[in-house]
Amino acid sequence: MTTTETLTDLSPDEAAGIATGYDVEFFWDPLCPWAWITSRWVAEVARQRDLKVDWRFISLRFLNAEKFEAADADPKFVAALGTGTKLLRVAAAVRAAGDRDRMAALYTQFGGDIHVRGRRDEMVEAYDDGLAAYLASVGVEDEFLAAANDESWDEVIKAETEGALSRAGKDVGTPIITFERDGQQYSFFGPVINKVPAGEDALRLWDAMWELATFPGFAELKRSLRGRPEVESSLDLEQG
Repeated sequence: MTTTETLTDLSPDEAAGIATGYDVEFFWDPLCPWAWITSRWVAEVARQRDLKVDWRFISLRFLNAEKFEAADADPKFVAALGTGTKLLRVAAAVRAAGDRDRMAALYTQFGGDIHVRGRRDEMVEAYDDGLAAYLASVGVEDEFLAAANDESWDEVIKAETEGALSRAGKDVGTPIITFERDGQQYSFFGPVINKVPAGEDALRLWDAMWELATFPGFAELKRSLRGRPEVESSLDLEQG
């Protein structure tokens, strides 16, 4: 199956909103610590409320294309964002093979290794060779390893990145979430939180965010002050 046959592997109706069978969409790039923390909160809410999340793609590389492609771009910056892109290519290949629901496990694996388990440097240093040893070490099948260096998958990733921005605005980044209420979809950047709320706290934040996000005409609520991302304990709920 080629990438041109599976641009987003969604029907036209699904591409316009949340795919059939899902309650919420979360657009992820594995490199962003803020998106990672928010994603663990979404996973905690989904567990408690029996929600099904469609984990879709948004690329920091393509959000920062001008800086990434600049002649004087910092090699470390290029390698970091390039690593995220290569992980998304692999995820896109897995999804195109018919395993859409595996995106949750792949994001948990990639994000956990980058932000919690201390494998970020190992992954970035293996950027040029397509992270083959890393991917094999976490159980990615041989048939998907070559996708890391296959730029044809970028068409899929760009399309989903542009789709997310078309819903939430061109001046935002990650995370982007799409909620549904009464058959209508509402997409927003955020919430940006610096630690993962658990239990009732997770539900309180979800209910508040859902009400705001799905209120017709609501556009923005912002506070730029924040603490550092507390990623160290971000897997505790899933392991506990």
